Amino acid sequence: MKTIKKLLLVITVTGTFMAFVSKSNSKTSEVEAVKKVVFESYINGAFNELDAEAMEKGFHRDFAIYSAKGEDISKYPISHWVAGVKKRKNNNYDPSDPKNIWKHTFAYVDVTGGAAQVKVELRNQGKHVYTDFLSLLKFDSGWKIVAKVYHKH
Repeated sequence: MKTIKKLLLVITVTGTFMAFVSKSNSKTSEVEAVKKVVFESYINGAFNELDAEAMEKGFHRDFAIYSAKGEDISKYPISHWVAGVKKRKNNNYDPSDPKNIWKHTFAYVDVTGGAAQVKVELRNQGKHVYTDFLSLLKFDSGWKIVAKVYHKH
């Protein structure tokens, strides 16, 4: 009887540990997936490479940038932003020009189930220009950026 109890205890402890490791690995992979979307579609798409296709892939069609205007909220839709990126890229864009090189830091990435919040700090020419808060949701097709609020330094 003691042997069976010991065996059941070992199986229970091992199962609990494996579930923890699996959950931890799953969360880590989701954090990496979120960071990848933000890097490809936001950092490179909207800033460094001006890649409108990457933006359209990683941003939800209902995405908007929200900012305060007095007591009102200003909403800048993704369609306007993508059009602006295309126009800039077609207007003698030089990716080697220091004003077009943006450095980023992921201050934090928080994933809970199918929702994520990312705080990104953007620097240009050594100056901290923006602190952005991006909200993402996981759809059948993968993670999409659905909203942004920000602070301009």
